[in-house]
Amino acid sequence: MGKIVLLDELTINQIAAGEVIERPASVVKEIVENSIDAGATKIDIEVQNGGIKKIRVIDNGSGIKEDDLEFAFERHATSKIRTATDLETVKSMGFRGEALASIAAIANVELVTKTEEDSIGHKIVLEGGDVIEKTEIGAQKGTSITVTNLFYNTPVRYKFLKKDYTELRIYRRCSKKNCTCKS
Repeated sequence: MGKIVLLDELTINQIAAGEVIERPASVVKEIVENSIDAGATKIDIEVQNGGIKKIRVIDNGSGIKEDDLEFAFERHATSKIRTATDLETVKSMGFRGEALASIAAIANVELVTKTEEDSIGHKIVLEGGDVIEKTEIGAQKGTSITVTNLFYNTPVRYKFLKKDYTELRIYRRCSKKNCTCKS
C-alpha cells in the first residue's frame, strides 16, 4: 500500500485556514473586508485577549439571505464572481470564498444577520466548521459575527501566536475608513 492518502475535510480546511488566517488580525481584516463589500457605513470591532478569546465585528451592511447562510461558510463559495472571466473585473475587496470557511474551521463562530427585505434575522453557529445551530432571531439590518476560541483545534498555530498585547498592537493598525476599534 502506498504512502499517499487523501486528507479528511476537517484537516483540509484547517490547513487552508492556516494559509488565510495567520493571526487574530487576519480574522479582523477578512471580516471587515466582507463588511465593506456588503456596503456597510458603520463597522464596530470588539476584541478580547488580543483577538484570541473573542473577536466581534458588527456592521450595517446588506446582510446575508437565509438561503445563503450555510453556503457562506463553504470553501470557494462567493457572491462576487461566477466564472473565470469575472476575475478580470473584480472590484470587491475579497472574492475567493475562503475567509469564512477558514475562520469557521479553526474557531467557534456565531453569525447573526438580517437583510433589508427580511422581517426577521437569522443566526448560524458553527464549531470546527460544522453547523451546530441555525435559528431565526430578532436583529437589525446588517451582520454581526463573533469568533471565539481562535485556533482551539489547531495547537500548532496557537503556540506561535504572540502575547495578547502584541496581537492587539497588530490589530490596532486597522485604519479602515468607518472602522471603530474597541478592545
